[in-house]
Order: sequence, then structure tokens, then C-alpha cells
Amino acid sequence: MELDLRGGVRAAPVPGATAEERQVLRYVPDPRERDADPEHIARTARENEQDGLDSSLVVQSSSWPDPWLVAGWALAATQHLRIAVAHRVGTTSPTVAARSLATLDRLSGGRAAAHLIVGSSDVDVARDGDLLDKETRYRRAGEYVEIFRRTLTGRQDFDHDGEFYTVRGARSGLVPKPRAELLSFGGSSPAGLDIAARHAEVYAVPTLPLTATRRHIAQARAAAAAHGRSLRIWRHVTVVTAATDEEAEARARRIRHEAVRLATDPLAQHRLDAVQLDRDRERGRTGTAPDDDPGQLSAYVGRTLAAAYVGSPATVAARIGLLRTSGVGIVQLDMPVETEQDRALRRDLITRLRAAYIPSPRRATPARRGW
Repeated sequence: MELDLRGGVRAAPVPGATAEERQVLRYVPDPRERDADPEHIARTARENEQDGLDSSLVVQSSSWPDPWLVAGWALAATQHLRIAVAHRVGTTSPTVAARSLATLDRLSGGRAAAHLIVGSSDVDVARDGDLLDKETRYRRAGEYVEIFRRTLTGRQDFDHDGEFYTVRGARSGLVPKPRAELLSFGGSSPAGLDIAARHAEVYAVPTLPLTATRRHIAQARAAAAAHGRSLRIWRHVTVVTAATDEEAEARARRIRHEAVRLATDPLAQHRLDAVQLDRDRERGRTGTAPDDDPGQLSAYVGRTLAAAYVGSPATVAARIGLLRTSGVGIVQLDMPVETEQDRALRRDLITRLRAAYIPSPRRATPARRGW
């Protein structure tokens, strides 16, 4: 099975006075403030490429820099790195978004893809004027993706009359380079899985324990097969690593203590105004009183580290290997890269993951079907 290692490109550095603070704050909810730093975007993208990553994700939130523009800057700074652009359904017309992707793909030589999302927080999507509830957003997303994909792949004008969108004589004057993967979709709900099965090439499974991950993968494959299709599986992995398992465990303990201290400091109260905490409050996952913001933040950091892969590069690679044998083809490595030592650890992990994937000459990886 083909292996794709993915990183991320942020529009600006993690706020922090020192590299150590920035390392710690990677595990804290992101505040709504985020600058656009062209040098940081270009450097991060180049480091992703140089360290052996295949692709990177640019994320989206209601107050952050435009992900299409950030992706364009990252693609211009690299030669081979592919970029998946998070695009929230409902922020613009599906025909307009399709042309944005097609343009970015053509300008980058076929290195752009779209990761379509519905928005995990009702509060955050409302900031962009989207007042639909989540169930309705999923229903709209199905219609959106249908138009989006038709715009990207069609050569003739088409009309569409739906519940949410009406278009007349739609057609894009340019299309992306045909290849195996163009659209990805996430979401653990049956509606999200159905959209991925019908329209996407990649399905992002939730960050859950291995047994639950295997169950989601089986459900995704069955849903896609019902439509005569197949899906590649993408799994996000938060990593805390060091030279040895003992050092990595100690680092995780230090991160948990320092993350809560730094994020609840009177000078950093803005970190409590975070989309991740909005989402947790809506889902009742805080485990604290509604007005206990520090407690909610501590609970978030605790959950993040509890789900993290902690250990030496060899240990983390072995755990990721279990995901690989379960059917995960795209592994997103979420880890701080603030120092040369951080980069050395990431390169070590990437090298081990590459070494573990050496296809047999007698069993070459089959070419994936393009759209």
C-alpha cells in the first residue's frame, strides 16, 4: 500500500518568546488571532519538502488568513510538495471554489488538492454568516460537493436546481491535471462518510484508538464499494518524541504542565478564545463548569496528549506501522519543529517510516484510479 507522509503549513509561527515555549504551545488550542508571515510560510513549506514529506495541509478557521492564498505562497516556494487546502463548504459558491482549486493546481504544476470540511463549531461558522445547524450543513455539503466536482471534471455547460444552490450554464474554463486524488473529506457522522464515499478520493478518519480506527476504515471502504468506488484513508497523528522512550515520556509530562501554565497566564488569556474550545463546549466535552475556562483548556491539553504517540522515533514508527497495516495510506505527522533537534527527530521518524515501506518487486503498488 502506497505511503503518503503529510505535514502542515501555518500562515505564521506559533506565538512564543522562545523555541521551547513554541514547542509547548503547539499542543494548546490556537487563538483566533493569526498573522500572515510570507517568510514563515515559504520556509516551513521548504522544510517539509526537504525533510521528506510528500504533502502538507493548510487549515481554515473564520478569522485566520485565507487558506487558498497561503497554499499558493507555499506552492510557489517549493518544487515537489503537494498542498491540501482546507475549504469550508458554504463560505463561497461551489463553482467559484472549484475555479480557485483548478487555478492553484495549474499554477503549481498539479500539486494542489482540496480538503472539504463542514466546520466543527456552530459558533465559528456563524462568524462567517453561516447559521445553519450541523445536520443541515452536511446536507448542503452533499449538494455542494456534487457541483464542485462537476465543475472540475465537466467540459460542457450544466444547470443545477437544488435545495441550496441554483446555477445556470456553469462551466470552468480550466480544470486540474487529471490524477488519482483531488478531493478529501472528513467527518465521523454517517452523512460525512456518505459524502466521502460518493465524491472524494480520500477519507480522513477521526483520531481514535486503533480498534475504532479500524472500524471506521471498514465502514468507509464498504460505503465506497457500494458506489463502485474506493477511498484512501488519511489519519492525523499527534507526536511527542525524543531520543529515548523515557525522554519522550518526560517531555510529554513537561509539555502538559507548561502548556496549561503558559496558556492561562494573564498575558495569554486570548488563548481561551479558541475554536477548539468552542467545539468542546458545544459537544459537552470540557468536563468542567461552563465558566471554568482554565479547566476546559487543561482538559483539552490532557486529551490531546492522551491520544498522542509518545516515544522514540523507533517506537512512534512502530505504532504508526499498526495504522498502516489497518489500511491508513496517508499519515499526517503533527509535531513541533522549532529547532534543528526537532527537525532531526522528524527526519529520523520519516526515514524509519520509509524504510518500513519497501514494496516487493513482485507486488508493485497498483496505480490508483484517477477522477
